[in-house]
Amino acid sequence: MIKAKSKTEYVCKECHSVFSKWAGKCPSCEAWSSMEERMVETPANKRGLGGQQKKGISEPLKNIQSQGTKRLSTANSEFDRTLGGGLAPGSLILIGGDPGIGKSTLVLQTLATMSAAGVKTLYVSGEESAVQVKIRSERLEVSGSDMLLMCETNLEKVLSEAKRIQPEILVIDSIQTIYKTELPGTPGSVTQLRECTLELMIFAKNTGCITILVGHVTKDGQIAGPRVLEHMVDTVAYFEGDRNHQYRILRTIKNRFGATNEIGVFEMTARGLESVENPSKVFLQDSVEPLPGSVISCTLEGSRALLFEAQALVSQSNYSVPQRVAAGVDPKRLTIILALLEKFGDVKIGPADVFASIAGGLKVNDAGTDLALALAIAGNFMGIAMPKQTLVIGELGLSGEVRSVSLLEWRIKEAMRLGFKEILVPASGKIPENPKGLKITKIARIQEAVSWLKEQQ
Repeated sequence: MIKAKSKTEYVCKECHSVFSKWAGKCPSCEAWSSMEERMVETPANKRGLGGQQKKGISEPLKNIQSQGTKRLSTANSEFDRTLGGGLAPGSLILIGGDPGIGKSTLVLQTLATMSAAGVKTLYVSGEESAVQVKIRSERLEVSGSDMLLMCETNLEKVLSEAKRIQPEILVIDSIQTIYKTELPGTPGSVTQLRECTLELMIFAKNTGCITILVGHVTKDGQIAGPRVLEHMVDTVAYFEGDRNHQYRILRTIKNRFGATNEIGVFEMTARGLESVENPSKVFLQDSVEPLPGSVISCTLEGSRALLFEAQALVSQSNYSVPQRVAAGVDPKRLTIILALLEKFGDVKIGPADVFASIAGGLKVNDAGTDLALALAIAGNFMGIAMPKQTLVIGELGLSGEVRSVSLLEWRIKEAMRLGFKEILVPASGKIPENPKGLKITKIARIQEAVSWLKEQQ
């Protein structure tokens, strides 16, 4: 870190003249013993927030004028939703994810689309040569784009070129390859990452250029090792999902310009990432007849109600200690649900292996899906299939009660939109008035839910 420097100067108390050296008699007014020592601090540079030197004074919040900013649309509905409505001018965005999951594909498609709309864009590639980027653009069918391309890892050269052409959008792919020559350490080290990101942040705030950083994720699931970058940027978005599957989820965990936990759903095709307009249908079962161990529920991701399929398999264990395997759900939550089924639901599955997952690779941390997972386990154990077009919502308490969930009305409206006929909800939940064509069954305790399931046999 570059610290501020200080110097000493001498001021005459009589004539207020300033000198660099002390003297017994003032050279200006010739007064004796009038020199007074004073320390003066001068900043080593002027790279404060926004790169501007401002007076250190306070002012009332009501006197500060907000600047009306118009967001830039990426022409990708799911990407816009994730960012909170589009790209905000001067914002610094960090996109992370596992290797090969689609980070570079998304930014390259976005820049090509926006360049076609007349937006000046600059794509800085630190990992691929110009020929490699060209080959990838041909595969994505965007090779005819007017997007500007620069293959460089030196930050000084990147910023010099950016200041020369003044792009509206700048992409750094990836931030781990960028370095400053005067700093110690190799590219990707903590010092290099922090200082390079700080310089890019200052450039973005000064010029209003939208800057997107692509970051790698380590084995621990952190961007670039330490999480220093997440505190410096305006928006952090992670790619979720298995790169071996066709669907990807882009989730914001921090957003100064919109709601957090918003998600965008994409499908990886031969032409790159395409938006999925109705993601609820992606995560629902395709079979004509419902099968035991499959229950549909609804979760909230930001402002979006998303339907998904909870699956469970209960089988005879060949081990002394039964297995408990969870994919897409919290393993500790699964253990609690199994204990509730044993104690209150009279479902004796203690000696059996239990496998639970969320179809489509979705990860769900919503407690309002507890009841759906419990009925999926009980249904597979008893060989009873859930009736077709039936939805289950509810959180389970440790006393076996079914607790209400947040924004239940939103979830019910999404179920009605997709044509569901029956829904199981907590007895204490708030239900919309006159739900046309929808049968609502209120459940107060887990044993009531298990008894209802047995009646469907």
